[in-house]
Amino acid sequence: MGELLWSSVPAPVRTATQTRLGSAIVAVSDVAGGFSEGAAARLSLADGRDVFVKATAHEAVRDFHRREGAIAAGLPSTVPSPPLLFSFEHDAWVVLAFAFVTARAARPADLPRVLDAATKMALVLTPAPLRPPTRPRLAGSSPWPGDTLLHGDLYLFNALIGPSQVYIVDWAHAWVGPIYGDVLMLMAGSPEAESLCAANPLTRDLPPSVIDEFLAAHGGFLMNLAAAASAPGLAAMAESLGRASLGWLSRRPYSAT
Repeated sequence: MGELLWSSVPAPVRTATQTRLGSAIVAVSDVAGGFSEGAAARLSLADGRDVFVKATAHEAVRDFHRREGAIAAGLPSTVPSPPLLFSFEHDAWVVLAFAFVTARAARPADLPRVLDAATKMALVLTPAPLRPPTRPRLAGSSPWPGDTLLHGDLYLFNALIGPSQVYIVDWAHAWVGPIYGDVLMLMAGSPEAESLCAANPLTRDLPPSVIDEFLAAHGGFLMNLAAAASAPGLAAMAESLGRASLGWLSRRPYSAT
């Protein structure tokens, strides 16, 4: 999220949040990081609970929060994602509240665990339990048929590592498409992408041309995002991931099949 502190959120919005939580907020720990303008914080409550909240009044980010709230509310309980407690709007603000999970940000060494979680999640989400109208974050106009609810923005920065579980967060870009979509996105950032692809049950039997087309669309979207982004952090992230995807594509043997 952006650099807004929870204390910067207007008092009526914070009060409305506390009312919905049903317990007084006794401590606040602001959470840094992310690429969207807004506030994010861990709230400790008088009844002993901790929750994670995010709030924004930024025009574009409000739509992301609305979509994330709608999608998170419809996820099956078997999906490894912190449960949504509630979402609401107050004046120009959109607020989401989730159950707090004890976890850290994923690191490159965690990729095998995150890939395993994403693979199992794809099976749980096929057929798709809901159908958000979101377009895939892929360049070009090619249709991507399938009946899996995909996260759509599944990189390591949207995964958390708990003591015994991986959590997938930030579902604003979910879409319905091919079952291999999320795992290919994850693999594309790894120097071991080809061997990961050959070993994963969702990708090992794919025609080479399907993988090539996906990588081209994925890398193209990211490079376009990098060129258009006004925030330096977002531009750098998108360019790095886009170059990784196109780099993997360039190392693959050409195949027309």
